[in-house]
Amino acid sequence: MRRTLPAALASAAVLAASLVAAAPAHAGTADGRHAPHLTTSTHVVDADQSFRGLDAVDRRTAWVAGGSVSGDTGGVWRTHDGGRTWVDVSPPQTEGLNFRDVEVTGRGTVTVLAIGEGEASRIYRTRDDGRTWTETFRNTEPAAFYNCLAFFPGGRTGLAVSDPVDGRFRIARTTDGGRSWHVLPSTGMPDSTGEANFSASGECLTVSGHEAWFGSGGERSRVFRSGDLGRTWTATESRIPAGEAAGVFGLAVRPGVGGLAVGGDFSAPADGVDATSTSRDGRRWTSAGDLEHLGEDVAWLPGVRRGAVTVGESGDVGGVSVTLDAGRSWHRLSDTGFHTVDCTADGSCWAAGGKGRVARVSIR
Repeated sequence: MRRTLPAALASAAVLAASLVAAAPAHAGTADGRHAPHLTTSTHVVDADQSFRGLDAVDRRTAWVAGGSVSGDTGGVWRTHDGGRTWVDVSPPQTEGLNFRDVEVTGRGTVTVLAIGEGEASRIYRTRDDGRTWTETFRNTEPAAFYNCLAFFPGGRTGLAVSDPVDGRFRIARTTDGGRSWHVLPSTGMPDSTGEANFSASGECLTVSGHEAWFGSGGERSRVFRSGDLGRTWTATESRIPAGEAAGVFGLAVRPGVGGLAVGGDFSAPADGVDATSTSRDGRRWTSAGDLEHLGEDVAWLPGVRRGAVTVGESGDVGGVSVTLDAGRSWHRLSDTGFHTVDCTADGSCWAAGGKGRVARVSIR
């Protein structure tokens, strides 16, 4: 989205240190349990980067993608040792691009999205862990601006979503694992004049099974859902307030539990009232617990059925909050902000944000 505000910059002291923050003693959940403790071990990968793309594979392997704060070139990094060391594996000849999303679909197979108007929106793919890259999509529509992408289970079918063109969101799809992409007809998309998709994090589009969801802001704040791999879509009010810089920023769906949407307003980042929404079936959304900061991304906690974590940072306002009741209530565990968060099946969570910060997050 063109109106996404610049990344927040955290203080150098916070960047260089590990943060251990505990929830207030009185903070409890709806069933009387206390909110867990948060431990964040933070590393600075490249201080010129604002990381908003993140895909964590397990407790040892993760990928991040970012854009340059100084106006230089964005990049892509990976770690295979739990974040102790990071390797710059950025695609070559991508000067000036801003990488915003990264998706790992197989051993050594990774797809990254560069965002921007017109030909700045591009997709690159590697099959050898970032040693070599192939450009697999370049947007040729001047009005299009791709914000994020996601792959369905199995990694063969994937979607990328763009801001509206001629009043309708635009979807590009791959059915060969990202080797090629094709823009789908707009006839299956509801009118979305005046809306936009936020590239606040790589989770403005999420999938589960054969279903996909993305959020919007601008004149309306809605959640769009597809049940047929992106061919047709329906739109429902998100219950998160709309505005020029406000709406839905991130989504997560857990089968058998439901969906979570988080957002806020970049022009008022400390106002987290009505900044989250929940859904039991992914079709109807209800206003949920308030936040004390933006919710740019949200991820379900491993091993905690109704637990999730949300992160956000903008200006001097940031935070990490957790829910143990599927979004009905949220508890702020830290005022250190990140743009994106991801958790893995082996119980590991990662977060990434401004000033090149990437963190291993322990919530217990």
